[in-house]
Parts: sequence; C-alpha cells; structure tokens
Amino acid sequence: MKPLLLLATALLAAKLSAAEPPKIFSGLFSPDIPVKGQIGMVLPPSEIDKYVAKVESAARKDPQWFKEFSAKAKPGVPLPYHENLGLTKEEYETYLELWNKREFRPIEEVGVILRQTTNNTWSLTATGGASMLTTLRYEPKDDTFRSPNGTLKRIDDIDADANSILGAWTGKEWKFEEETGLGKTKENIAIGTFKGDQFGLIVYRMQELTSEGTRLLDKSLVVRFALGKAGHVKTGSPAKN
Repeated sequence: MKPLLLLATALLAAKLSAAEPPKIFSGLFSPDIPVKGQIGMVLPPSEIDKYVAKVESAARKDPQWFKEFSAKAKPGVPLPYHENLGLTKEEYETYLELWNKREFRPIEEVGVILRQTTNNTWSLTATGGASMLTTLRYEPKDDTFRSPNGTLKRIDDIDADANSILGAWTGKEWKFEEETGLGKTKENIAIGTFKGDQFGLIVYRMQELTSEGTRLLDKSLVVRFALGKAGHVKTGSPAKN
C-alpha cells in the first residue's frame, strides 16, 4: 500500500474511533476546534445606580422586611414594586426602563476548546481569565463534573426569564456544595445558549464562606461565544494549561 494511502487510512481510522462528544456540548463545541469567546459582565446604564442606592438605603432601615420580601420574589429579576423599597412608582418605572437597557460588556478575549481526556472524560481547556474552567472534568457515564473540590451534580435545567441579569437563556447546570465545621464551599457551572441569539454561554462560580457566613473566596465567570463557524478560531488555538 502506498505511503499516502496508508496515512489517509490511518487518519480515517483515528477519526472513526474517536468518541463522540457528550450531548451537553452538542451545538456548542466540536472536539479539538478552538472557539473564541469573551469574558464579560451584563450591566445596565450607570444612571440606575441612584435608584439602587435608594433601595439599599430602604433595606437597611427595615432589613427583616426586605429579607422576607426578597425571599418571596422570583430570583434573578427586579423585585416587584412596593412602597417600602424607597422608590415612587415613577422612579420604579424609570428603574425598570434602565434595567431593560443592560448590555453585555466584554472584558477579555479568551479561547475555549473541548477535548477528550483520560478515562473518557472531557474538559473545556481555556485561556486567560477563563483558565479556571480547565480544572473541571465532565464524566458522561454519570453526567457530572469533577473539580478539585469534589463532584458537581446535575440540578434543574435553566430557563431564565428575559428580565434576569443575563437575559433570556436556557441551559444545564451542575452544583457542588459542602459544609463543614469550618465553613461552606459552593461551586456551580452552567452551559447553555441565549434565546433567539447566535451566542452560547458558560457561567461559573465558586464561593468559600466561613461558618459565620463571611466570604473568603468568590470567583465568578461569564463567557459568551459565537455558535458554529462564526466562533471558530481561524489561526492558533488556546494555550494548553
């Protein structure tokens, strides 16, 4: 058999024997294809700050009421109107108008690549500020992520409201939580897509709290990336970590 034909046959065999990526990455990442992403924050116009300050002031005056009122509200979206929030109805309407003008503001360009690792696990190798994702390993057999802290187990899927901080998006989420006499550790990762948009999303957060509730560590990360060929890196690839 000719050398070129041997090479082509070997490459084809390698391709056919390669494991299919888990369904959770379907439509988001293809194995070994670098994707360009952006770390960013979703923020409303700065004019909203004065209204937020009024609500915070009202909350300090009656913390018990505010705690109970917030607990009854839908998480992640603006609180419904109440006169105890310290805003007039007109101010509240202006607050909502400003909230609806929030935008994703990029902070850093990063690269992300899906790779198969040992024992049929998968990782999202990432560069720059997103490199913390590289410590996670996805295990298809039990639908979990494993990190240095422990096992992140699948929880309810996400179907975020259009008024939530990130806007309307759907995704899958995994969570680790451990509490000892010294404190509590929480770790979450969610992967999904914006509704009616061409962008995918990775949301990651890790917190460490003392037994009294004081934050020792609070790392959060939002990575937005274009889907399909629009997000593929044409030259180079994310650095290996």
